[in-house]
Amino acid sequence: MLWAISDLHVSHEANREIVRSLRPESANDWLLLAGDVAEQESEFEWVISTLANRFERIVWAPGNHDLWCTPADKVKLPGVLCYQRLVDICRRYKVATPEDKFLRYTTEEGASVVLAPVFTLFDYSFKSSMDHTPTQAIERARRQGVMSSDELFLKTYPYNSVIDWCSERIIYTEKRLNELSDDDELVLVSHYPLIQEPTKLLKNSEFSIWCGTDKTRKWLTRYGVRMVVYGHLHLPGVNYFDGIAHVEVSLGSPNEWRNRPTTPGLVALDNILEQESYRTLVG
Repeated sequence: MLWAISDLHVSHEANREIVRSLRPESANDWLLLAGDVAEQESEFEWVISTLANRFERIVWAPGNHDLWCTPADKVKLPGVLCYQRLVDICRRYKVATPEDKFLRYTTEEGASVVLAPVFTLFDYSFKSSMDHTPTQAIERARRQGVMSSDELFLKTYPYNSVIDWCSERIIYTEKRLNELSDDDELVLVSHYPLIQEPTKLLKNSEFSIWCGTDKTRKWLTRYGVRMVVYGHLHLPGVNYFDGIAHVEVSLGSPNEWRNRPTTPGLVALDNILEQESYRTLVG
């Protein structure tokens, strides 16, 4: 079985308890971990080591909170250096990252997909109005009472800005995706949604500028993408856009998941992958 979850945010003790309770149904189960595991490096490693002992394979894509440099964590390095340390931690526990060889997963019914974790960040191009520069979009959001803590805690060293880092990540990821066979069907694992449509569900649309980049939209038609698994929005659910399943798997904060009708935990993906009609579904 293939499972997924994101936005564990284990600085909340209630979320740590959920991580302690997460168990696969069998020793052969795999897990997609779509970012925002923890803000502190020690907590990040605790989650990775705990879950790596339970699942046969884990695939991780970084979230913005994973990369934050806050006063609470004295060992965090900025930007790319932080990301590289998290990659090293994952490799220590045999967890696949966006820097490693893509893995192939096959369901019990025989549906075979390549699991491709991607790390893209954002570039403020998910704007609610098309006539704004990034600076204007941020100011517009601020005037609406919306501001992301990324502006304080997400360091981009050695890049001058998150836009530059995002651009580099797009180039790097496209190079890797171009190396795949045209026959490969992909599950893209990203912390951020890869198209803007899911952000329309946000209570305040101005926050969307911190939620991804328009540059990833073309991947869904250029490559054989069967499913996108992501988090970040804290709006779990499944939506279909142009026949592709976009599965949001966030846990979120206790105040959020306690108000949901379903029990918080892992999201099962096999049934979605095995749907024969997935290509004809349009959101």
